[in-house]
Amino acid sequence: MKRLIVFIMILAVVPVFAGSGNIGIGSSATLTDVKMLDVSGERVSLADVAKENGLLVMFSCTSCPFVKQWQGRYNDIKEWADNNDVGMIVLNSNYQNRGGADSFEAMKKQASENDYNFYYVVDEESKIANAFGGQTTPHVFLFDKNMKLAYKGAIDDNYKNADEVKQAYLQNALKSLGQGKEVAIAETNPVGCSIKRKTD
Repeated sequence: MKRLIVFIMILAVVPVFAGSGNIGIGSSATLTDVKMLDVSGERVSLADVAKENGLLVMFSCTSCPFVKQWQGRYNDIKEWADNNDVGMIVLNSNYQNRGGADSFEAMKKQASENDYNFYYVVDEESKIANAFGGQTTPHVFLFDKNMKLAYKGAIDDNYKNADEVKQAYLQNALKSLGQGKEVAIAETNPVGCSIKRKTD
């Protein structure tokens, strides 16, 4: 019961922290040329990472319990993206925690310990999160080959157990892009911790 109450409280505060932007399905990606520091030391932009069939942008962080539950699936997501010729980049937009839990060093450690095989970058001053309307960690935004938003929301319907997923929203959306089809479920509610963004 206590866990349920905490979960409800987390969801309740998410809209308060939502950025000024809030791109909808069919909208074009913005700030695609902004260079961001990757854990490798390289600086990359969304445009650099996009592939022939599109780009997956995922907001994440180091310490959120929802991320900890889902991040074991992150490399699988990268494989799904690769198989469908879609680029993948994960952004840490937690500006308020940059001196602590979401420092660059903490990000590098997280990437190493979990064998991240994708770009994991610092969204300085939460610019991308605010432009997209990213709400939670995790929160995914999937763009098609024309960089139009085709899906946004949760990874799937079970953050606790990958084996009990009934609705693989993101995986299905990636397959649709790979096949040149319209995404059947284009939007779901994101589930996670609120992004500790820069708001001024």
